[in-house]
Amino acid sequence: MNTVHAPEDVSVLARAASKVKRHVLPLFVIMFIVNYIDRVNIGFVRSHMETDLGIGAAAYGLGAGLFFIGYALFEVPSNMLLQRFGARAWLTRIMLTWGAAAMAMAFVRGETSFYVLRFILGAAEAGFFPGIIYYFTQWLPSSERGRAMAIFLSGSAVASVISGPVSGALLGIDGLSLHGWQWMFLIEGFASIVLCGFVWFWLQSHPSQAKWLSDDEKGALIGAIAQEQRAREAAQVARPSMFKLLADRQILLFCFIYFSVALTIYGATFWLPSMIKKMGNMSDFDVGLFNSIPWIISIVAMYGFAALAARFKHQQAWVAVTLVIAACGMFMSTIGGPVFAFVAICFAAIGFKAASALFWPIPQGYLDARIAAAVIALINSVGNLGGFVAPTAFGFLEQTTGSIQGGMYGLAITSLVAAGVIFFARTTPKGEPGNTTKRDQRRAPVEKPASLRTATALSSTASLTP
Repeated sequence: MNTVHAPEDVSVLARAASKVKRHVLPLFVIMFIVNYIDRVNIGFVRSHMETDLGIGAAAYGLGAGLFFIGYALFEVPSNMLLQRFGARAWLTRIMLTWGAAAMAMAFVRGETSFYVLRFILGAAEAGFFPGIIYYFTQWLPSSERGRAMAIFLSGSAVASVISGPVSGALLGIDGLSLHGWQWMFLIEGFASIVLCGFVWFWLQSHPSQAKWLSDDEKGALIGAIAQEQRAREAAQVARPSMFKLLADRQILLFCFIYFSVALTIYGATFWLPSMIKKMGNMSDFDVGLFNSIPWIISIVAMYGFAALAARFKHQQAWVAVTLVIAACGMFMSTIGGPVFAFVAICFAAIGFKAASALFWPIPQGYLDARIAAAVIALINSVGNLGGFVAPTAFGFLEQTTGSIQGGMYGLAITSLVAAGVIFFARTTPKGEPGNTTKRDQRRAPVEKPASLRTATALSSTASLTP
């Protein structure tokens, strides 16, 4: 009897999933863009805050990095509360608090308030990405989540391109005894608060509450998702401890490689506007436009290298090539004038963005599906430390030496080391072809479900959204 109705059930499920994606994905992409802008917009006001508030390079770097400390510390508690209160309520809360924190940045009065508010902003944003993923798990079967994640992640590409021009344009506003940088924080933060009201009225926490789905469509979604959950519970094993995960040398290697990639991305994100300003007498809007160029190039390169890696198999080699490109670009940025340095960063962007995208299939192929979520979260968390280390180190170097040249050398060396280390990374589980030890060959490989591909897409977000 189930066989007779299977085609009809599949059709209803596909129609329901299509409706869900049309209903939520445009909103999620806009949320992602606003999220990205609110976390990286300080790169465009560094010189203004130094002039008006006396916040020097070291203080700026530390404040930029403290965002990621707050984010890391509160991510787990936020995820727990997300499951307790539901995605709709918790995503609304996240947007409200991060919008308020972003607006409060307009009233920074010195280094201490700058540090505190950047930390609070990170804590407020914690749980945003897991909240989106949790929403997908409650509304879409696993076969549809990968495509939904791909569309959601496209928001990072849009955000990286438009954040500069938008922030630059807002810096031109002046009035009511407020500086342009204050108006930028107020307007961009207020956009989050406006969105939070829309989120509350537009989203529902469960398919059973969706008036825009028919009863058949609700039943198909609820049934498919419940069936997948039962299958996951049947296959679930005890979650390994952090110490046990770190005992695996392959996982340590993955953490180092991704940290190296993230370090370069975050270094470029927070210091690029300052480098552009040295090219000449530019307006803030001009700086924003120039800031978009490396990211446009990087997006094209990312898709180009992905196509090449899919056609000519050898994932480690492609990651190594892109890391070498990033290293060369970072090194070249130290040997010429400001214009040449900008061109070199554009060249480096070809590498570090592509390396980020090409890296994730390697741990995905190696990991046992039963521990993949925990390991990917660990790799992602270590990578996010680059968001603290890079700007903090750059700020200290500029404050003490008057130049970030040493930081560029450091990024170049780290990328080169990672390019060599990547060849020691396994792309398949122990025991599968390509890993030939006798002990490994006695282990049966575990097939990886579609949900792992979604988890991998989630982790890739960290590299696309500093």
